Amino acid sequence: MVKFSRVLCPIDLSESSAGALACAITLTRWYKAQLTLLTVVPTFDAVRVQSGRLGDAVGFAPSIPREEVMAALREALDAAGGAALEATLTAEAGDPVATIVDQAVMTRADLIVMGTHGRRGFDRFLLGSVAERVLRKAPCPILTVPPHASVTTPADVTFRRLLCPMDFSPSALQALGFALDLARQGQGVVTVLHVVEWLFEDEPRASLRFAVGEYREHLLESARERLRTLIADAKPGCTTEDVVMVGRAHHEIVQAAVANQTDLIVMGAQGRGGIGLALFGSTTQQVVRAAECPVLTVRG
Repeated sequence: MVKFSRVLCPIDLSESSAGALACAITLTRWYKAQLTLLTVVPTFDAVRVQSGRLGDAVGFAPSIPREEVMAALREALDAAGGAALEATLTAEAGDPVATIVDQAVMTRADLIVMGTHGRRGFDRFLLGSVAERVLRKAPCPILTVPPHASVTTPADVTFRRLLCPMDFSPSALQALGFALDLARQGQGVVTVLHVVEWLFEDEPRASLRFAVGEYREHLLESARERLRTLIADAKPGCTTEDVVMVGRAHHEIVQAAVANQTDLIVMGAQGRGGIGLALFGSTTQQVVRAAECPVLTVRG
């Protein structure tokens, strides 16, 4: 049975991290877990600054008092409804990604809950995303929460409608186990979705030399049969639906989540390509970026 005993929630004390903190509190209460709340700052020391003009004096930006950061952490926890929790509050200086991963290892976290900032385009290309980089290196599942996700009150179990994208890779099969168990615990429904990535945007031309339409139908029916067998063998113990669609995988996953009013997407961190998490599966990456609900990413 899926049970989260030690939850790590890194926050940057911005409004966009409030949803992640609310989710972390929800899961901490539901599983009677230990919550560690972490924030990472560049440094606690005074920083030398210079205008850049020749001859100007070097100044010092004031240091950030650790006590102020810890007080801000406590305020954020209380505001999110976690005042009664015996949470561990931690403030560290350094690189955010390395510090979060190190903290997960040190606390033996079995779940990291963190927000995404929803950066797009050039900003994301230039700066990257702390959440995406942590996803490549974290030793445990990660629940990413977009800033616009609706979050219920911390006393409630959040996830009733779950979507599990399935490409039959080892990490996707692991994710299915998580999704089914979470649904059993919360009396939820799991939609298992397979997307056939098709090379044609439109219907194939009749002049093609082989039966493209028939081949596509063969792929769809084969995927449906494989999904049904997989779900039956898993003995789900909860309500399930199997869906097969045609299109771009990340687009269909995000659209299906919106259409079904999904509370949680549960998916593998590494697809069938097996290139490795150093490159991070593109479908998972794009779903984490675009999803309007939390995404639980599971390694194989």
